[in-house]
Amino acid sequence: MEKLLILALAAQALLTVSILVWMGMERVPRVRNGEIAMAEIAVDRDAYPLKARLLSNNFDNQFQLPVLFYVGVMLALWSGGAGWVEVILSGLFVVLRYVHAGVHVTTNHVFRRFGAYFAGLVVLGLLWVWLVLRIVLAPSI
Repeated sequence: MEKLLILALAAQALLTVSILVWMGMERVPRVRNGEIAMAEIAVDRDAYPLKARLLSNNFDNQFQLPVLFYVGVMLALWSGGAGWVEVILSGLFVVLRYVHAGVHVTTNHVFRRFGAYFAGLVVLGLLWVWLVLRIVLAPSI
């Protein structure tokens, strides 16, 4: 089970790094070829075209709910009792993060994006409730 949880962590990290690379591919050439002046982006992102801003916003988003996911999975691994519940909830959370990112950086359909975000939040909440109950109710760790 622990290896499956580590794979879920790796899949989430891969999503974050992939968005970062894609964002760089959208941003760097525009600055390098003079399309956007360095002074225009020194403080905010408004000078970038929409795609670059969507990628940037999504990259920022990978450091919101996923941080609680990383901590939860590490807690599950530390407690030594990781089972199918943790694996299923972790895998589902990561799948929903990929769906959220996919919608965010393509169509940016707000209702679909919010649906994926909210579903991920619910799954993450269930993971945390499960972890806390399992650990608190365990005879000892």
